Amino acid sequence: MNVAQLLERSALYHRDRAALHAGDRRWTYGELHDAVSTLAGGLASLGLEPGERIGLHLPNGPEFVLAYYAAQKVGLVPLSLNVAYKAEEIRYIIGDAAASALVTAGPVVANLPSRDAMPSVRHVLDARDLAALSGKPVARALDLNRDETAAILYTSATTGRPKGVMLTHGNIVSNAYATAHHLRMTAEDRGLCALPMFHCFGQNFILNALVTAGGLLVLQERFVPDQFLDAVARHRITLLYAVPTMYILFLSMEGRGDFSSIRLCFSAAATLPADVERRWHERHGHWIHQGYGLTECAPFASYNHDVRFRSGSIGTPIENVEMKIADEGGRELPDGELGEIRIKGPNVMKGYFGNPQATAEAIGDGWLRSGDIGYRDPDGYYYLVDRVKDMINVSGFKVFPREVEEVLFRHEAVREAAVIGVPDPIRGEAVKAFVVLKQGGRVAADALQCLCRAALASYKVPETIEFIDALPKNPTGKILKKELRARG
Repeated sequence: MNVAQLLERSALYHRDRAALHAGDRRWTYGELHDAVSTLAGGLASLGLEPGERIGLHLPNGPEFVLAYYAAQKVGLVPLSLNVAYKAEEIRYIIGDAAASALVTAGPVVANLPSRDAMPSVRHVLDARDLAALSGKPVARALDLNRDETAAILYTSATTGRPKGVMLTHGNIVSNAYATAHHLRMTAEDRGLCALPMFHCFGQNFILNALVTAGGLLVLQERFVPDQFLDAVARHRITLLYAVPTMYILFLSMEGRGDFSSIRLCFSAAATLPADVERRWHERHGHWIHQGYGLTECAPFASYNHDVRFRSGSIGTPIENVEMKIADEGGRELPDGELGEIRIKGPNVMKGYFGNPQATAEAIGDGWLRSGDIGYRDPDGYYYLVDRVKDMINVSGFKVFPREVEEVLFRHEAVREAAVIGVPDPIRGEAVKAFVVLKQGGRVAADALQCLCRAALASYKVPETIEFIDALPKNPTGKILKKELRARG
């Protein structure tokens, strides 16, 4: 089994159908597969061995798609790198995953650490130079065990240190087919992706599922509302992939957008407000179908719904996947009771790269702990009530407070800092920091924001910073973030 076989099959069945459209460039499935095969030969000529990690530090574009499938063909493991990350963040991930090669591009190369800060990396390739790699084209993907690691995507840990989610070929292939099945995808479908390909949503749920179905992927480098809406109409898009922030913006753009070609609207990555769901249905006649899952389950786990839609729900488990509501000990709770959502099935990750302790904490008896609180109704529909206790969700991107706090602590004037999420009408949440200064210490809020901006992705930088005399704490010294949220 190999993820690249998804592309090989569609090239066989749909060779002359449009596969990828990016900017003014367009590929049929036959052309895309031929280009991937050539690049796979070039990667193999570098002396990279199956199982080695190759970092993809690329914005949305055809180079990401080509490099992703070419790496899969020869058994390399794509390591997706957030292009918004700064050098310090990338250095940690590259070092933790011991990447052997790296593919980057001009617009984002400035964010990379220096070569001596990445000792495991033997090859740094610019996207413009990929076509110049020489090697014999690889016609067929290497046939691997379904449990071999196919991709690593890093997700933040509650401690602030990212963890590398190892998804197997079995995880990704099963999830791609489940997505195509539940969304009833065919080769006639056309999907528009402006969501980042380094994220599991864009990479697996959109790219791999569309390739599985033989549909067309229209790819945009980033989300720009007017350009996105123009592309929907121009390409007669049938599958609308968006996060709640995007639906909120579309609703505010009164009179803009031709959605007549859309047959299905999909939302994931953050909780969809009920009011947005209702208003979208009233205006456009479509319910927004929600998917639920985590990077750790490839990401699709439940869907609302291919048969019987139920407003406000995250639906029922997808094919071959089980879900339950459990107490802290893992015992299943009765319908209607709040507990942790746990997931079991072929979509559940192999584990965290090089981190057996975190893997054991996340998976017990085959059940993945989601960290999300929810309940199930008597008909088996699941409802999400709350997220990980302290995690902040900015436009679908996870921000963990400690990571930001540690940067704030670097300033010599800062004695203590606590970071929380506060409601934001567009992005869902925004980052806010409470800072206690050392006696006699002086620093302006914008200086602390500048410090964060130099070390962190822009969406992690505190939108507001409030200086206070002391942080509320319990008798053991633990900061009471619940009180800060009430104040914030």
